[in-house]
Amino acid sequence: MKNRVKSVEKEDTEPNVYMRDTVGKIYGLLKYSSWDSAEEELERLCIRWDSYTVNKVLKTHPPMEKAWLFFNWVSSLKGFKHDQFTYTTMLDIFGEAGRISSMKYVFKQMQEKGLKTDAAAYTSLMHWLSSSGDVDEAMKVWEEMKDSGSCPTVVSYTAYMKILFDNGRAKEASDIYKEMLQSGYSPTCHTYTVLMEYLVGSGKYDEALEIFSKMQEAGVQPDKAACNILIEKCSKAGEAKALTAILQYMKESHIVLRYPVFLEALKSLKTAGESIALLKQVNPHFFVDDDSKEEADEFCLMAADFPFRIDRGLLLIFLKKRNLVAIDRLLNGMIDKNIQVDSAIISIIVEANCDCSRRTGALLAFKYSVRMGITMERNAFVSLIGTLIRSNSFSKVVQIFEAMIGAGQSPGTYLSALLIYKLGCARRPGYAANIFDLLPDDHKSTATFTALVGVYFTVGNADRGLEIFKTMLEKGIFPALGTYNVLLAGLENSGRISEAEIYRKEKKRLQLNRHTRASLPLEEKICDLLFAVDVVT
Repeated sequence: MKNRVKSVEKEDTEPNVYMRDTVGKIYGLLKYSSWDSAEEELERLCIRWDSYTVNKVLKTHPPMEKAWLFFNWVSSLKGFKHDQFTYTTMLDIFGEAGRISSMKYVFKQMQEKGLKTDAAAYTSLMHWLSSSGDVDEAMKVWEEMKDSGSCPTVVSYTAYMKILFDNGRAKEASDIYKEMLQSGYSPTCHTYTVLMEYLVGSGKYDEALEIFSKMQEAGVQPDKAACNILIEKCSKAGEAKALTAILQYMKESHIVLRYPVFLEALKSLKTAGESIALLKQVNPHFFVDDDSKEEADEFCLMAADFPFRIDRGLLLIFLKKRNLVAIDRLLNGMIDKNIQVDSAIISIIVEANCDCSRRTGALLAFKYSVRMGITMERNAFVSLIGTLIRSNSFSKVVQIFEAMIGAGQSPGTYLSALLIYKLGCARRPGYAANIFDLLPDDHKSTATFTALVGVYFTVGNADRGLEIFKTMLEKGIFPALGTYNVLLAGLENSGRISEAEIYRKEKKRLQLNRHTRASLPLEEKICDLLFAVDVVT
């Protein structure tokens, strides 16, 4: 009993620590477990589910599909209601993932439920619409926000200015900036960054440096993001004077560059024949690679007589230093010397490379695991597949997926369906079909069949899409509401309205029949969540 009282008192006196641990645990479940496992663990958690906690979890940005499943799962809990904050965060997650139709769906739900659609929600909607290329729609959202009575914030003004600047509407952007000042808002670091980014992009380097100086006089210090943006712009423009001035500020403020930006700056300075001494002073950690290469070569040579010297600990040292180039050198040497390490460390190396978008390094670690007969962990496979999808390396996606299945690592129904859907969006029906064919029979479910149906509708092959649907029925796999959403969208986009009406009636019958069913199979839940809206374009 005493221990129990002490535990409660600790939670009362350290609420931030308790909340951080709770949110971290939930994030870990969503990121590293299948949804089936995560759901079981979530149900066992003895916590009070409120919108604050849920929003904290969503703010950690777990994988999009798990975030949506979690969002819907928690809404079914007794006594819980989503508010404007949880909806806005979910909207932002969909927008960041490029799922614009799903983002609009969430925003529409907010309005239908009577939740407050404040400046934050409108700003997020406006930003992601613009990022997707729909600038006119983003501008309409700005007007809608003002008409609705939601007062723009400095964040809203800054976001809208950037949209206008990025789309050649400098005069309108300047007017918005003046309106912001007249409304009593002071520019933030991000506001200044947007202005300077436009000026550098327009070749007005002196004006950009003037703002860089004046913002400091106003008490606003350029942050790491601002410096990286400006250095990248100046490097690509070959503007050494402005680049040097910003590097000098970074040196004095102990700010470093992101590695891709560092490479741009290095290339620019060398091309212009300028000294790289200041760049090296700002980013000394990027200049250890040559020494580390030699160090790695030395260890590889030692491995002939002392193979145990190249082990898990050494690789972890380089991982801690984030010296992935040295790890590449080590792995090449270890392959030649047939030196083996455990699955966990190789999986960490793959994920570290993927985090830095180093496709080559991640594939090298994968090659090492195959050569040595090491089974990578599921998260490493998933990270590598994600990196390859983002770099449009679709043939290698199929290769990695095949290796994942062969290693006995289950991709899960949701990931499989989402991967097929992504390949369809990339208009790669052949690769999508390969992924489907590689799936074990128990993964060929409502969700994965529906994803494959959607692939063929996306590429304009409605007949093949209907064939897949009929095959699904012949195998005794029942369609879900999400399946009918895909069929209706695909047929209507193909101009086959009469056929669409047939399936519309079937969808209505399914909706009526659901009221008589005690529970919904997980496969159908996943399908409905994946294809809750029109996903065929």
